[in-house]
Formats: sequence, structure tokens, C-alpha cells
Amino acid sequence: MSNAPVPPDGPIGAEPETPVCARHSDRPTRLRCTRCDRPACPDCLRDASVGMQCVDCVKDGARSVRQTRTSAGAVLSNRGPIVTQVMIALNVLAYVVTVVQSGSPMNNSRAGLFTATSLFPEAVANGEWWRIVTSGFMHFGLIHLALNMAALFVVGPIVEQELGKLRYTAVYFLSLLGGSAAAFYFGTVCQQLAGASGAVFGLMGALLIVFKRQKRDISTIVVVVGINLVSNLFTNASLLGHLGGFVIGGLLTLAMVRAPRQGRNLYQIGAVVAALVLLGVMFALRAAQLDTDAEVILEIARTCR
Repeated sequence: MSNAPVPPDGPIGAEPETPVCARHSDRPTRLRCTRCDRPACPDCLRDASVGMQCVDCVKDGARSVRQTRTSAGAVLSNRGPIVTQVMIALNVLAYVVTVVQSGSPMNNSRAGLFTATSLFPEAVANGEWWRIVTSGFMHFGLIHLALNMAALFVVGPIVEQELGKLRYTAVYFLSLLGGSAAAFYFGTVCQQLAGASGAVFGLMGALLIVFKRQKRDISTIVVVVGINLVSNLFTNASLLGHLGGFVIGGLLTLAMVRAPRQGRNLYQIGAVVAALVLLGVMFALRAAQLDTDAEVILEIARTCR
């Protein structure tokens, strides 16, 4: 046995104790974060522009980077068009239920759900206000559903990315209400309305504003909208419902993309509230008119059905 003194740090040539991950004390590692120099296991390291950084430093760096925003104030994201996908799923699900109830993919308007949720003006005037929203998820047959969902599939993701999910949801539902309000206020009592066309046309109006704001060619959109509106004159589609959705969607999107950066959120919230008030007044005035002429309306309703 040697009596030579032992260095305080251990014998010469001894391996130093392996450090452990700063976030996992049970994982020895010789890797380190190039930013904070703390030990980190492979699961806690991420590729960086120089070397590898721990997840904590990556998060700190992300917070310090200024996020890119659209003209409406939405943060650009790689996430998919979740809201559009949900709306398509809800419309398809509602259609499937009506087909099961009616036993027919083309005459599904006979289903109990369809009758209870489509828009009958006299029913709305009598207090069944849910119809102004639920009618936007009902469709007269497979072709009606397919046309609306195809348009939503194409237009929706573009508008959703520009507006962001919350603003996009507001535009979608206010456009839907805009279509219902226009048909209810200006239309006749002898009608049954259903379909997502008001919301879809609202998104077309929104896309027109977005493209105009980005200085992109809008001629294709104008032609598509024009053809659809003109075709309404030769079909049973509601021209008023389409126009109402288009106007509300376009104006609301215009207010959102033109909002000043200072106080942008308050400005946009104000635009949404103003649209809600306008549509609410239209519904209330028309309901009061129909209630005043109740006897005449009931007589017309009997002949309509």
C-alpha cells in the first residue's frame, strides 16, 4: 500500500462524477445547453441555430421573438383550419341525422329535426328564436350540402388564417345571422329557410376584403359571387339570405382589418357588438310586425304548408 498523499479532488486520473440533467435528476448526462450551460439529457435538448438548447431556453427565446401578425391582428400559425373543420363536421353530422330520421338522402327535409330547426318566419315570431341559428346547419338534400361544404372547404381556411380562430368564428356566425335576418326581415312569411349559405357567402365577402387588403386579384371572387347571386333568381335559393350574409361578413371583416393597432381589440369588439345590435333590431322589428298581424299571418301560414 502506498503512503503517497491523495489530492483533494481524488486520485490523479480518476473520472469526475457525471453530472445529471437539470430537469431530470435521475438522468446522468455529459450534454449541456449552449445557451445556459446547464446539463441536459437528450430529451430536454432542441436543435438551435448554434448547437443545442434546453427546452427552458427555447421557451425564453420564443417569448423574446416578435410574433408575425396578419392585418386583422391574428398570429400566423401552422395549425390547421380547426374552426372550418368543426363547422363542416357539424353540418355533415346534422345532415346524417336528418337522413336517418327521414330515410332519404334527398328528401331529408321531412325529418323531425329538420322541421324543428329550420327557419319558419312565423315560428320565429312566436318565440322559437333558436331557428335563426340552427337553420344554418340544415340542408335540403345532398347536393345542397355538398355545394356549401365545398365552398366552405375552399374559402374557410384562407379567411381563418387571416382573421384567427376567434375573429373567424365571430364572422362565421354573424354572417349566418345576417342571412337569417335579411330573409326574415325583408322576405315573405311563406318560406322555409335552411342552409349554411349565409355563412358561406359571408366568408366570400370576408375573402374579398382580405384579398383587396393584400392587393391581390379579386376578379375570380367577384365572378363566383356574381354567378351565385344571379343563379338565385332561377332557383329556390334565398337571394336575401345570401346577400345578408355577404354584406355582414364583408363589412365586419373590413372593420377588423382596418382597425388601428392601438386599441385594435376594443375596436374589433365594438364592430361585433354593433353588428349584433343591428341584427337584433331587425329581428325584433320584424317579429313585432308579424305579432301585430297575427291573424293574417296564421291564415297565410295555413296556405303555405
